[in-house]
Amino acid sequence: MSKTLVLHLVSHASGELVELLARNAIVQLEGLEVERRLWKMVRHLGQVPEILGEVAQRPGYVLHSISHTDVRQALEDGCSHLLVPCQFALEPLIARLAEYSSTAVQVHSSSSDAFDEDYYRRVEAMKYTLAHDDGIASDDLDSADVIVVGVSRATKTPTCMYLASRGIKAANVPLVPFSQPPMGLLKAKGPLIVGLTVDPTRLARVRSARLRAWDNEDSQYNDFSALRKEVQDARRLFVARNWPVIDVTHRSIEQVSAMIIDLLRARANGAGS
Repeated sequence: MSKTLVLHLVSHASGELVELLARNAIVQLEGLEVERRLWKMVRHLGQVPEILGEVAQRPGYVLHSISHTDVRQALEDGCSHLLVPCQFALEPLIARLAEYSSTAVQVHSSSSDAFDEDYYRRVEAMKYTLAHDDGIASDDLDSADVIVVGVSRATKTPTCMYLASRGIKAANVPLVPFSQPPMGLLKAKGPLIVGLTVDPTRLARVRSARLRAWDNEDSQYNDFSALRKEVQDARRLFVARNWPVIDVTHRSIEQVSAMIIDLLRARANGAGS
């Protein structure tokens, strides 16, 4: 039986280098099917959250050729947070050449970003979102622009990553069966709180695929009756707290994010009127 690898290729230029290295490595591996996603001309920090959003949605292996330390660090830190392997394509060769020739590795200290207000806004949003992903720091949510709430695998993380790429500080809080929502979520007054819901049948398929990727057979995680109750309990919470609800079943991350941005704008306009 063949295995499928999701391979994210991130390049500071045309992508020819990472594609060539990946292609030559893959042919050495028996029975492996590969789904490729290529990002070209990645030279700005503001591009990183969108990449991380898709990596979160489709976890796999990240191979990159980013040498500028700020962009590279953001990409590698984000992948580490998502528990996704991330490798600089030339690292083994550069390290061995440096060791052989007794020379220092030249560090490219920063990218060529224009340091304007929008730049800093996106960078800060990305940092905030990474620091408040999947319930992390759930007792400190008041500085978020939006809090996304939902059951496991309801696309919370990729949605928040996409929002961060637009300069929006987005936190996400998972709803865990048999556990009360964090008090920090229930007490948050400033942020917009949005509930994400999903059709249980589709959610079961997503969770089953995730379990296969983990080589895990946790039946509780994708048991349909338990899963349906999770979704129902989550929706009851959203209604009880009067949080807007978005059904993500047949919507892309971009569509869900656009709906959240519209809610933020409507909220801001309402506050200003």
